[in-house]
Amino acid sequence: MSRLHHYHKLMRMDKPVGTWLLAWPTFWALLVAGAGDPSLRMVAIFAAGVFLMRSAGCVINDFADRKIDGKVRRTQQRPLATGAVTAAEALILFAGLVLLAFLLVLTLNTLTIGLSVIAVVLAAFYPFAKRFTYLPQLFLGAAFSMAIPMAFAAVEGRLPLIAWVLFAANLLWTVAYDTEYAMADREDDLRAGIKSSAILFARFDILAIAVLQLLTLLLLSIAGWMLHAAPYYWIALAIAATMFAWQLWMISGRQADQCLRAFKQNHYVGMAIAIGLALHFWLPDVPWLGSIL
Repeated sequence: MSRLHHYHKLMRMDKPVGTWLLAWPTFWALLVAGAGDPSLRMVAIFAAGVFLMRSAGCVINDFADRKIDGKVRRTQQRPLATGAVTAAEALILFAGLVLLAFLLVLTLNTLTIGLSVIAVVLAAFYPFAKRFTYLPQLFLGAAFSMAIPMAFAAVEGRLPLIAWVLFAANLLWTVAYDTEYAMADREDDLRAGIKSSAILFARFDILAIAVLQLLTLLLLSIAGWMLHAAPYYWIALAIAATMFAWQLWMISGRQADQCLRAFKQNHYVGMAIAIGLALHFWLPDVPWLGSIL
């Protein structure tokens, strides 16, 4: 049971925010690709895949940082940093999780399988990117966004333009919220020699996040225009914009705890957009609501 507890922590099962941040854009894609009615089989496969790949990403991230996490206050008690789990055990766990995810993908079409290989490469490469680039968040954004074209490939068997619009929106959004996350560790990362977008942007960090959030909203608006979205979707985007503004206020003092709070709030941004898309497809347009907007 003690070993299971350490594996539980290594997979971040005690911190589900990251899983939701990967899940919501996946649900966006499934809703759009399935015109609001994706099959239960597809939803189940992608939900399980999200959990497995997020867990695998956390494991390989901690493996890559096992000699660095002990130097960062927030990560000092991670299982690999304390020696509670060995490097070999972590690699075996990572391989097992990826294998389970790949077995799920094998039930889908060839295009989805091909895209899944790219997704695994990005997930495995991201933790090492911080060694040589100040924009590892860009690789994380690409890894976190691969489920979008995979969902379209699985449901439609093709990759329409809107799939790439959503991909780009999610990539920019991921860079924005992971920069908030990196701001909390900036001083420790500088001492440990780790690169991040928070270090790259320096005193322009908040401005950079604001620009990324604005571009995210612009791309999501383009997606809404392409869908001829109902008013529900635009209300959801307005809620997301309000939460983005609230995040900028929270991180204005650059305090670590507030930066982490802002990062976690993005879970609700993704949820709001998913609800807006679901209502767009599931409920008929309400005339009085349309007239108000």
